[in-house]
Amino acid sequence: MATDARDRAGPASSRAEHLRASPPMFSSPALDRFTRVHVAVVPAVFVPVVLVHAVLALQELTPAAVAGWAFAGYVFWTLTEYSLHRVVFHYEPRRGLGVRLHWMLHGVHHDHPNDPMRVVMPPGASLPLAAAFALLFQLVLSSAAAWAFGAGFFAGYLVYDLTHFRIHHTRPRTRLGRRLREHHLRHHFSDHTTAFGVSTPFWDFVFGTTPRRSRRAQNPQNVRS
Repeated sequence: MATDARDRAGPASSRAEHLRASPPMFSSPALDRFTRVHVAVVPAVFVPVVLVHAVLALQELTPAAVAGWAFAGYVFWTLTEYSLHRVVFHYEPRRGLGVRLHWMLHGVHHDHPNDPMRVVMPPGASLPLAAAFALLFQLVLSSAAAWAFGAGFFAGYLVYDLTHFRIHHTRPRTRLGRRLREHHLRHHFSDHTTAFGVSTPFWDFVFGTTPRRSRRAQNPQNVRS
C-alpha cells in the first residue's frame, strides 16, 4: 500500500517541482544569477525611488497637489500594468530570437509560476524601465508635477510586484486577497487570454477580459500557501 501511495503522489510531486523550479536562462551561472531576484529587493530599490520623487515634488508643490498628481500617477500605472501584461508580455513571436526573448520576459513565469526567484522583475530590467518612464514624465509634465506623478506611478509598481508575489506564495486571509488570487490563477491555469490585471483587475472589466465566474483555476493548490 505504501508503494501505491508513493506512486500516486509521484505525478503531483513532479508537477509541483516543475512549477517551482525554472531552468537557467544563461549557460553562465554568474550571468544567470542576475535573472533571479528575491522579493525583498523590490522594496529595497523602489521605496527610496518613491520617497525621492515625493520629496522633490514637495519642494515646489503643496501636499494636496502632490497627492493629486501622485494619485494620477498611480491610476496611470494600473493602466500600464494591464497594457504591458496583455500587449507586451503576451505577444508571442513564432520564430527566431523573439521566441527566446518572450520566454525570458514572461514565458518562464507561465511555465514555472511557483519559482519564488522568478516572480518579481530583476533590477537589471526594472530600473532601466523606471528611468525611461521618469524621463517621459519629465518631458510631458512640469518638473514638479512629474516628480509627484512618478511617486504615484512607482508606488503602483511596488504594490503590483509585491501583490504578484503574495498571490503566488501566500494564502490570502482577506476577501480582496482571495479575489485577486483567484483572478490571477485563472490567468495561469485556466485561460491566459483573460485576467491581465494582477493588482487591479478593474481594467479587465473595462476591456472585456474578465474571466467568466464559472471558470475555476485548475488545481489552485499548485500555488504554495
